[in-house]
Amino acid sequence: MIRVVLPSHLRTLARVDGEVKLAVDGQVTQRSVLDALETCYPMLRGTIRDQVTQQRRAFVRFFACAEDLSHEPPDAPLPDAVAMGAEPFLVVGAMAGG
Repeated sequence: MIRVVLPSHLRTLARVDGEVKLAVDGQVTQRSVLDALETCYPMLRGTIRDQVTQQRRAFVRFFACAEDLSHEPPDAPLPDAVAMGAEPFLVVGAMAGG
């Protein structure tokens, strides 16, 4: 099972508390995790990535194992610790301002 941590506003939208646990078939990548997340929680479609282009939204970042994975290719394998469920895949809302 893959563990996913969502920001509070997306947890509220998905009506979940704490981590989300997902079964991912095949290789564990950003794309496969987000596909599984959107399948289980269709109300999240379009909130993390654009529905047409599948590109990450500008103010959303992805982290795992203390690394920023936001600019990694969507089909690159996630760290083994994430694939084994030892570490969560974090979806984080970025901040901007001046």
